[in-house]
Amino acid sequence: VRGAMDGGRFPFVVGGDHSIACGTVAGISSHHAARDERIGLLWYDAHGDMNTPDSSPSGNIHGMPLAACIGRGLEELTHLGDRFPMVDTRNTVVVGVRSLDEREREIVQETGVRVFTMRDIDIRGMHDVMQEALELVNDGTAGFHLSFDVDGADPSVAPGVGTPVPGGLDFRESHLFMEMVAETDRLVGLEITEINPILDERNRTAQVAVDLALSDRKS
Repeated sequence: VRGAMDGGRFPFVVGGDHSIACGTVAGISSHHAARDERIGLLWYDAHGDMNTPDSSPSGNIHGMPLAACIGRGLEELTHLGDRFPMVDTRNTVVVGVRSLDEREREIVQETGVRVFTMRDIDIRGMHDVMQEALELVNDGTAGFHLSFDVDGADPSVAPGVGTPVPGGLDFRESHLFMEMVAETDRLVGLEITEINPILDERNRTAQVAVDLALSDRKS
């Protein structure tokens, strides 16, 4: 990722489980750190991904990448890049959350990372939520990276994921999310994760991911 950016290219990463974000964010953060810049981080997800080995009920690394990006957890993950932490908590926002582990809730509160739950979106609407989110990730940064976990969408929209959680974002909300991201012209990286073809239904989830990524084509 860093090599691509150093060569003047835009990093678009499509991968497996969300643990890949540790490497993606490390590469983007390192590229900008070399220029004395910092980045924001926008995280679209049903889960908080802020567990550490001490808090995780499962021990799965894909439940820990956001914690690693803000400097918590395994040193092998938190120090992948040249900047520690990779991103500052004040420029980190999670949208779409509806599933947090018990200890993970405490970690979220301790860090001060801005988390917009589905309740927030139901009450305020996606447009209002995204206006605040984009202000935070762009505050004093060179731009922001979007880490897009397709399980942020409702399973009726994107069934091919390993950890589906009902009550998620519909296609129109997700599309507006991506359009508002594109309209900022501040996106420095994009990754789409957690698409599992084995669990998908006639490639529906992959097609949704493509359609949403294309809605971000202005960037």
